[in-house]
Formats: sequence, C-alpha cells, structure tokens
Amino acid sequence: MLRGTLLSCLALAALTPLQAFAQDGGISGPTTSADAAGYSCDTSKCKLPDCNCASVNPPGGLKPSDVPQFVVFTADDAVQSYTLDAVNQFLAHRQNPNGCAPKMTYFTSLNYTNYTLVTDWYVAGNEIADHTMTHVGTPPAEEVNGNLIALNALAGIPLSAIKGFRAPFLNYSRQTLEILYESQFTYDSSAASSIPVTDDGSDAYWPYTLDYGMANDCLEVADTCKGEPKLPGFWEIPMYAFFDNLGVAGPHLMDPWLDAANGANHVNDTATLEYMQKTFMDHYNGNRAPIGLYTHPIHVSRTYPGVDVSNSTINMINAFLDWAQEQQNVWIVSNEQLLEWVRNPVPVSQLDTVSALKCSTPQVDSKLQICNGIPQNENGLLSHCAFSDFPFYTCYGCPEVEPTPDNPNPINKSSMAKVPATAVSRYILPTNCSTPFWDPIKGDCICTSDTCAFADDSRPIGPNGAT
Repeated sequence: MLRGTLLSCLALAALTPLQAFAQDGGISGPTTSADAAGYSCDTSKCKLPDCNCASVNPPGGLKPSDVPQFVVFTADDAVQSYTLDAVNQFLAHRQNPNGCAPKMTYFTSLNYTNYTLVTDWYVAGNEIADHTMTHVGTPPAEEVNGNLIALNALAGIPLSAIKGFRAPFLNYSRQTLEILYESQFTYDSSAASSIPVTDDGSDAYWPYTLDYGMANDCLEVADTCKGEPKLPGFWEIPMYAFFDNLGVAGPHLMDPWLDAANGANHVNDTATLEYMQKTFMDHYNGNRAPIGLYTHPIHVSRTYPGVDVSNSTINMINAFLDWAQEQQNVWIVSNEQLLEWVRNPVPVSQLDTVSALKCSTPQVDSKLQICNGIPQNENGLLSHCAFSDFPFYTCYGCPEVEPTPDNPNPINKSSMAKVPATAVSRYILPTNCSTPFWDPIKGDCICTSDTCAFADDSRPIGPNGAT
C-alpha cells in the first residue's frame, strides 16, 4: 500500500505540465496522393523479412481470409500511474485468441514520467518506444537519442528493445527519418494512412521499408516520396485513420472519441462508435490492413484531477473492443508484434508458431528482493528522485541533476564520492542480461542466458481463431 500511495502522490506532482502536452495528432484530409508519392518498388528485389514494398495487399502473398485482423493499441507521452490506469481500463480484462493478455506500445516522452512504471510496464511484456525527451516536433538528434539513453539508464530498458519512434504532434521531417535510421531504430510510426481502404488510391499500406522511399504523407512532408529518402531495411508503420460518413473528408486519427463526427459541432459517442465499427469492417472485409487505437491516455483517465472524462466515452471504447473481439481472428497487438508478423507472415492456422504473439512470463522467485520491474520483488527498493519539476522513482539510482537532451544520463548520486558510505550504488543494465533478471543494487545478473526462465502461458489456437 505504501508504494501505491507514494506513486499516486508522485503522479499528482506534475499535473499541469503533462496536460499541456496531450493535444496533438489530428488530420483533416488526405495527406498523400499517387502523383505526390510517385512510388515504385521492385518486388523481385524487395523481399521479406528485411524489405517490403508499400502495398494495400497482405504481405507474403497471403489471401485476406488467411490473415489476422490486427488492432494496434498505442499510447503517447508521459508514463504515470493514471495513464497506465487509463490504458488498463481497456486492455487488462481482455485476452487474445491464444489466451494472452493484449500488449501495446507506449511512445514515451520523459518529462513528467515515472521511470519505475516504465520498467514495470516493459517487464509485463509491453513495448516501450521513443517519443523524444521533452515532447518536441521535428526533433533534433539529441532529443531522440537522449531519450534512448535515459530510458536505458533510468528505466532499465535494453537499447536493443527500443525499436520504434513516433514524432510528437506527428511533426517529422526527412531529417527525422534519417536520424532514426542512423540511430538504428527499426521503425517510425508517425505517418498517417489518410484515404479509406474502400477508395481508389488508398494509402492504408501494410508496414513497409524505405528501400524505395516514403509512400505516405507525401503532401505534407517536404523532400520525401518519389523514391526518397532511401533507408534500406527501415520500416514505416502507418497510423490507420477511422472515417465517418464524410469519407475521405472525415478522417479521425488520434483519440477519435474527442472528435465530432459527420461534420457536427459536438461529440456524439454513438456516432463515433458507428464510424469506428464501419471502418473496422471495411478493413476486415477487405485486405485486412491493420487498424489502430492511438491514444493520449490522459484524456480518458478517471484518476487525473481536472480531466472531465465521460463514462459514456469509456463505455463506448470498450464496446468497440468488445464487438471487434467477437469477430474471428482479431488480435490486439503492439507495433512490435505487428511488425514481427509482417516480417514473417503466416496464415491464421499457423499463428501458434509466432513467438511474438505468445505470453512469456519471467520466472523470478516472488520472495526474492530485487528491483527488477516486478512489483512483488521490488517493494522498498526504489529510489525516490525528488526533483521539483518532475519527481520520479527508479530502480537505477537518482541522477545528480534532472536528465536533459544535452545530459540524458547525469552522474548517479549514489556513485558520487560525497555520498555517505551507507548509500547503495545502482548499476545500469548491461547488454548481456534481461531486465527482470538484473539486480541494479548488487550489479548482478541472477541467471545466465541459458538459465533465465520464461513461462509460456499461451494456449493453442483452434480453427478460425477459436480457443
């Protein structure tokens, strides 16, 4: 109870700044066209798993009826107890067809973030991705790479696990993509799919590599498309919009439940549910292109003071997911899981073989005292870093000063000579140990790569996705 109380108090410490950062991610119409894209890809040379042409057709030559319908769930901005509560009210009670709890991608910006919750969320099987340090659009390299360094140093996220990026406000440039490529990210997910799958010239492409340049946002982002930029093996995972009765003139991308539908001047949850279901069925009955719920969790938080969230809206989002999961072969996934399937696509009859869709649980003795992202193990072991702007907890020791893009990994207080001898040093996660098995206090990996145990809790998938 003490830890929960402390985290709740911490969550309330940075209320106003976080709310100011939560407004972004809308589009008003098509962001590309065939002429602007000028896209051409040589399918005889571009082959999975490391190259994929932009196409509305499923990867691997699969028939749509053999393809799972993926619903990608993502969240943007700071990680706090109230943002995770907001996500959990939609996902915690659900299961995918193999019995596993759905996983999601959290695009994390570090201002106002509670690092220990990032660790916990990652160890629970979710994807942590980059959203810059201080939530700036068209970010310079230090915003992107500083976030990598801080997530590794203060949340214990392996650098190799931070694969994806989304630009704040969805504002990115050609240079942004080139920075990501140079920093060895696997994918970006900032571009919009802005034309319905039922329209000619739809840009609802399955994830594709930039071997032949960008094919989305060609009307919006300068010096891209028509074969540029060429970034071999680097993926774009488009963000798939919903469309109301206005069709291509009525797109809804991030937080669609905040938008008025059909040209109205007020939000109507019934109308929102109707167009979300219709867009879903257009994908489901078409080429099964993924669809996404892209959220700023603060807008649907029941525990964040000052946010007037409608119970009707919460119920509507859950009703949509309830209904979607009643359809056969529907999976709620992270970007990372989607991309793993795209790179090695198999029909629904073989989804049991896709390791990314399984639910692997780290096997750590519940009585062991280790600060490892598993709450039952880390009670009493967290460091409280009481910075005035955004205090946080971490397993990895408090830095001397707040992390910034220019100094994302400040010297650790517990490693400084002036700290009393009774202070306990904290050690950054090494590359040869997994987060739940690393003891940052002892600087010890409690297992080797051969002995670290994960339990596979998934169950067989029956015909047509039945369980």
